[in-house]
Amino acid sequence: MTILLPNAAAPSTTGTLDIDPWIWGITIGIATLIFAFDVWWIARNPHRPTSKELWLSLIAYVGGAIVFGLGLWYLADGRLAGEFFAGFITEKSLSVDNLFVFLLIMAKFGVPERYQQFALMIGVVIAIVLRGIFIWLGAAAINNFSWVFYIFGAFLIYTAVKLATQGDAESEDFEENRFMLLMERRFKSTSQYHGIKMFIRENGKRLATPMFFVILALGTTDLLFAMDSIPAIYGLTREPYIVLVANLFALMGLRQLFFLIGGLLQRLVYLNIGLSVLLAFIGVKLVLHALHENELTFINNGEMVPVPDLSIGVSLAVITGILAVTTFASLWKTRRDARYDALRRGSE
Repeated sequence: MTILLPNAAAPSTTGTLDIDPWIWGITIGIATLIFAFDVWWIARNPHRPTSKELWLSLIAYVGGAIVFGLGLWYLADGRLAGEFFAGFITEKSLSVDNLFVFLLIMAKFGVPERYQQFALMIGVVIAIVLRGIFIWLGAAAINNFSWVFYIFGAFLIYTAVKLATQGDAESEDFEENRFMLLMERRFKSTSQYHGIKMFIRENGKRLATPMFFVILALGTTDLLFAMDSIPAIYGLTREPYIVLVANLFALMGLRQLFFLIGGLLQRLVYLNIGLSVLLAFIGVKLVLHALHENELTFINNGEMVPVPDLSIGVSLAVITGILAVTTFASLWKTRRDARYDALRRGSE
């Protein structure tokens, strides 16, 4: 049928497409080269990136995602392309919420601006490795136990409610997780930064620098966010390859977004509400899908429940609509509030 998906016409016994191993190898190899070059370049030239650097890199990554999606459309079919675009947009939007916490981590550890993009880059690499494991575990669970969609769906709906009611994330302090506290007790450390070095020797002792703990905090914190985003994207596609590539493209531009939209984050006042609606929608979609493929004997005697199974086209339209409304409503409110504040100050 295609060069990219030669076995696409015949799904495997697990219900997913048979992607040739060399496709996986090339994809992972290209991603590894890109990240390795980024790490090498940033390590040699630690600096706060200019707006031109950031925009060129972000345009390249987003352009690459668009080209990949169009390539899927041409080489495979519209369904897979739609699943990729829906997954990429979802993962990208959920990663924006990560930036709130990343900003808090940078502030807590007092990371100098010229070293921030190195810390982010290594943190993203760690996050990709951990997400890869999570993606593999999720695929294994879905392929062997269809009822796991019930769990994913319920978890996303619970997360959506929690996200909508937790308040303004920006005002909260970053709290180190248990793993971070364990690492700080395990490693002797120094409070001084030594460039991008994570370890130094001082008086014959090997000490961890704050950079080591910053990178650990960034990588492990992203894994906590992945507990929402990975089940969410599996609600849009059952193809582990699509899940992996969508995550790669979403995380590739995360470093650039950190520097570009730091001020914009403060204006996205309805971001939590928008993301909660998005997660709730995908959670409901997962539950509907689980009912459609029901195998639990205590539900309809283990037979399929006749409920609608939302198409990827509907999902893509709803996701983009939610994000568009969230963005425009947030910007409208902040602009209105700023205008009222200016009028009030003028009348005093």
